[in-house]
Amino acid sequence: MSSTPLNAVAEGYGPVKAVIFDMDGLLLDTEGVYTEVTQIIADRYGRTFDWSIKQNTIGLGAGDLSKYIVSALDLPLSPEEFMEARAPLMYERFPKAGAMPGAEALVRHLKAHGIPVAVGTSSSLHYFDLKITRHREWFALFDTIVTADDPQVGAAKPAPDIFLVAAERLGVNPADCLVFEDSPFGITAAKAAGMFALAVPDSAMPASKYTHADGLLPSLEAFVPQAWGLPAR
Repeated sequence: MSSTPLNAVAEGYGPVKAVIFDMDGLLLDTEGVYTEVTQIIADRYGRTFDWSIKQNTIGLGAGDLSKYIVSALDLPLSPEEFMEARAPLMYERFPKAGAMPGAEALVRHLKAHGIPVAVGTSSSLHYFDLKITRHREWFALFDTIVTADDPQVGAAKPAPDIFLVAAERLGVNPADCLVFEDSPFGITAAKAAGMFALAVPDSAMPASKYTHADGLLPSLEAFVPQAWGLPAR
């Protein structure tokens, strides 16, 4: 699998009419917060939260993530108690989250050229609001925001619901949407929605986890819009 295919339009990869972005680890650098907070809780019980476990949680909704971590670390907590324990730790850290390389510039470029843009995130609305504390100006450019607890969303990723709701609100056919994701679960959700999907994974993630993506990028800065029928920058 290559990075952004420069001949993508000719090969039937577009042109796309709307772009949907995941948020955690894709637009905002929040994955480190989840790692730190989970390790703090794991330390209380003499457990270690390492990459072998972390890599299986990226992109999951809070419920599925909590169930997995409690089981994988064999914590003496229920998934609900785990979520309660991490809440105050995340409240403190999320407002400090920075942007990922190229994120703001790409969103501004697409918006300036009239391309519909959306956020489709497994985050809850409450945590979403905390995470964008330092970035409200450019997040206001999105035409719609769909969170996992949105009333129209039946299931979080890897189910396609979040992306399908985003496409519906943008008024664009799912087949005409391009999704940016950092997680294999997110790519699965986008493909299940019938959309194009580009992966921008953590450098520690093996490329073999993204064979179902339509391309693999080192960062959003490497994206070539015209390859997908979008305005060049």
